[in-house]
Amino acid sequence: MAEENSKERNWKEKLQHNYRLVVMNHETFEEVGSYKLTLLNVYVLIFVAVALIVLLTVSTIAFTPIKRMIPGYGDVSENKELMRLNEELDALQKEMEARAFYNDNIRRILVGEEIETADELEQQASEDSIGEVIEVDQIVEDELLRKEVELDEQLIEKEILSKSVNYIARDMPLEQLFFVPPITGVVSSEFDRQRKHYGIDIIAPKNTPVKSAMDGFVFSSDWTLETGNVIGIQHSNNLITFYKHNSALLKSVGDYVKAGEAVAIIGNTGELSDGPHLHFEIWHKGKPIDPANYIFFD
Repeated sequence: MAEENSKERNWKEKLQHNYRLVVMNHETFEEVGSYKLTLLNVYVLIFVAVALIVLLTVSTIAFTPIKRMIPGYGDVSENKELMRLNEELDALQKEMEARAFYNDNIRRILVGEEIETADELEQQASEDSIGEVIEVDQIVEDELLRKEVELDEQLIEKEILSKSVNYIARDMPLEQLFFVPPITGVVSSEFDRQRKHYGIDIIAPKNTPVKSAMDGFVFSSDWTLETGNVIGIQHSNNLITFYKHNSALLKSVGDYVKAGEAVAIIGNTGELSDGPHLHFEIWHKGKPIDPANYIFFD
């Protein structure tokens, strides 16, 4: 027992013994530095260094993207984030497709080409869907996830639609709306859906101002090769009017115009024009309607 106590006392004394670490120049034996050390100080220094290295390693893994390189670390949160980003990407892709389809139809309207209506798209989709049906077993988890994603997409689409419509009013019957004649004159060519003439042509004197049929916002004010100077106005009740072949445009995109306000000057621009006249179109919910049913031009 006394021998064990003696060994323990000797070990403690060794920890407290003072040592000197001398750094010397190998060639000149000049003393560069001298440091007083004990074994206890050395052990404490090593422990602190190891602790700092461990702390730095844990912090790097926990608070930096390097943790993604460790298998199984943070997979749950990353999967949720990826699902959310995927849903947002799908919603943005649908919005871009809808805007591209809308812009393409507007371009077709401006140049006088045939457009695709909602009924035609539904018919085409039904024809494309005809074919062999493959039955597969449904997975409960997949169905629940699919329903949740569909609900989120519907909410996103409703939000996008509510933000994209800047001019909304009551959806009144067309017969109850009042249209101002954009111009008075002789109707030279009537509305004819069969030959894709989606408006009427009115002949009037030179420099006659063309008026807006209703209150609305100008969403297009440009020139095309076929129809010349064209101006398009978005009205309430899902109505759009076009005024084509003008010699000059008086309004720019984004302008708000009142019913009866001059928006252009009658002209003879565009390859599809053979004399000074106004080609006037009315579109309701994406379909052309005959302006003569609602407006008197003489």
